[in-house]
Amino acid sequence: MPSKKNVHLYLDRLGSTGALLCAIHCALLPLVIVLLPSLGLVAWLGEGFEQAFVVAATLLGLFSMVWGYRRHHVVRPLQLVMLGLSGLWAGMLIESLHHSFALHAAVMTASGSLVALAHYFNLKFNGLYAVSAVRTTTKQ
Repeated sequence: MPSKKNVHLYLDRLGSTGALLCAIHCALLPLVIVLLPSLGLVAWLGEGFEQAFVVAATLLGLFSMVWGYRRHHVVRPLQLVMLGLSGLWAGMLIESLHHSFALHAAVMTASGSLVALAHYFNLKFNGLYAVSAVRTTTKQ
């Protein structure tokens, strides 16, 4: 179990992994859609899965980005996660995007990639903050 001090690092890693899995899922889904009925994966990869994943990405992403921002005060990760989450929600809720097979896959893949990039930057800036905090404490 991570210490309370390092929980934000694990949240960003979890968020990055989740967003990467989301992007892979959205990119590969058009390629495997023909196999779904024969593999019995339709229920697992259906709308319920997508909705649960977007809700989880939203909760984890916002919590992690706000926590990170409070430490490093860099806005870029927050901007990226908001743009990515907006795309995920749009791809799920706007009928014309949701029912267009190729457009839906493209929007969800690009948006998931933005969320992953936001977690990467948040982790990077948290690391830079930790290094500068250590340098500041050792100088005193």
